[in-house]
Amino acid sequence: MIAVSENILDISGLNVDFRSRRGSISAVREVDLQIRAGEILGIVGESGAGKSTIGAAITGLLPPNGCISGGTIRISDKIVDATDVKAMRALRGKQVSMIFQDPMTSLNPLFTIEKQLVDTIRFHSRISVDEARRKALEHLEAVGIPEAGRRIKDWPHQFSGGMRQRAVIALALCTKPKLIIADEPTTALDLSVQTQILSLIRRLALDTQVAVMLITHDMGAIAQVADRVAVMKNGEIVETEGTSAILRYPKHPYSRSLISVVPRANRKLRRFPIANDGVDIDAAMEWLSSASNRSVVRTDAPAVELRNLEHGYGSGSLKVLHDVNLTVAKGEVMGLVGGSGSGKSTIARIIAGLQKPTAGHVLLSGTDVYSATKQQRQIIRRETQMVFQDPYSSLDSQMRVDQIIAEPMLQFGLVPHRRAAEPIVYELLHAVGLDASSGQCYPHAFSGGQRQRIAIARALASRPRLLICDEPTSALDVSIQAQILNLLKDLQERLSLSVLFVSHDLPVVRQMCDKITVLERGQVCEVQDAEALFESPKHKYTASLLSLIAEMPAPAA
Repeated sequence: MIAVSENILDISGLNVDFRSRRGSISAVREVDLQIRAGEILGIVGESGAGKSTIGAAITGLLPPNGCISGGTIRISDKIVDATDVKAMRALRGKQVSMIFQDPMTSLNPLFTIEKQLVDTIRFHSRISVDEARRKALEHLEAVGIPEAGRRIKDWPHQFSGGMRQRAVIALALCTKPKLIIADEPTTALDLSVQTQILSLIRRLALDTQVAVMLITHDMGAIAQVADRVAVMKNGEIVETEGTSAILRYPKHPYSRSLISVVPRANRKLRRFPIANDGVDIDAAMEWLSSASNRSVVRTDAPAVELRNLEHGYGSGSLKVLHDVNLTVAKGEVMGLVGGSGSGKSTIARIIAGLQKPTAGHVLLSGTDVYSATKQQRQIIRRETQMVFQDPYSSLDSQMRVDQIIAEPMLQFGLVPHRRAAEPIVYELLHAVGLDASSGQCYPHAFSGGQRQRIAIARALASRPRLLICDEPTSALDVSIQAQILNLLKDLQERLSLSVLFVSHDLPVVRQMCDKITVLERGQVCEVQDAEALFESPKHKYTASLLSLIAEMPAPAA
């Protein structure tokens, strides 16, 4: 229940344009938004819809080629003038604070948490250092940092991801702003930490009556904390309603399509109800299914077998994995879930050959990776490929897309020269839903979803038998996520790929996986068929993870 009805933020007829060599591009058109004190307004929509642009316009943080070309922004009935640099500097922090997606880039690694809080408080209020330190500690305690009196002296790298995000929220609150803009504040966090952060934002909105603009692609987060939802498409607000009304009775066709592709934790779909978006897997089937030198493969062996795997840092003193045993059968999709620091990504990197374990054995198709011959290791490398969370950082920005996809074929000697790779590259592009002309462009020219398609095409180029997917869709909005998940489903079924699917998104894991392995603090605590695990978890840690999934109301028929 919202106690106060005062509008903290009032946007009327907002237009934002970006200048380019080809002329002016309209990014936001005729947007009207209001947020009351103590209210959380969720803004959802696809990448490029204009969500973050609105936040940047409010805070005067548009890039140099961006400008507000029309409309007004009022904060507590005072008009915001984005052209007044001095006024905007005073506005940021004192009136409006930001919480960004990646807390590590929001914190200065050269200063302690205490110094950053104290400096921020003193910049906006004339108080002594001792008084600022006292207030800094109060804010750190308010956001739930354990042993705040001791941890306030720590550096950002000594905090976990969830604790760093709490510190950023403390920074956002320490100036007592009237409006907080939270731009994807939980995307990089696991489910337990995400729930804590969202609950904290909800409590702070109620306790301090701060208005919150929550920009996110996570409909579960919206269902958990938002009072109202604004749906954006192509720079325009197409629908604004109460959260329950939007989720159960969406009026606009785009709202209905957006909600229909949200992964559900209570049932498994064969595929998401969305168009294939130009995917033509048949185009590349001849290449993908061709036989090659696979003398390393034992047909009766599992795709992956980990035996008594151990891993640690600092000469092994800091244990990350403890006696891990894991088997992925041929043609099986194995989900790997657990909290931050449980060892999920470490296992993925070890299997991919990017890290060497402290102890234990890694067998791929029956061959022990670390006692294999040079020829066997080369074949294992070719048949084991990885799709990473951030496709942009995993693609070489200095290479064209056709060169990126051709590189594995040339590296492993699958084609005699680059010209021979060209038709195969175009077939792979079609297989992931991109046209041939995409090959002539560089990664920066594509959206996040398109870059992930390119990363998948590159992974397929070496004709793998095992695909390791490490959070492949966590940075994507729900509609693009659905396209990528459908694509991975189709490829896995057509090629009988073995897949290790690492994710903290449990509804996605249910849709994708045959079996699930649950990790807790570097140890396997449960392995079950996916449906059995969701219906009747055996381990209390698994049950606690499942209990954190936000309930999404079913859309009305």
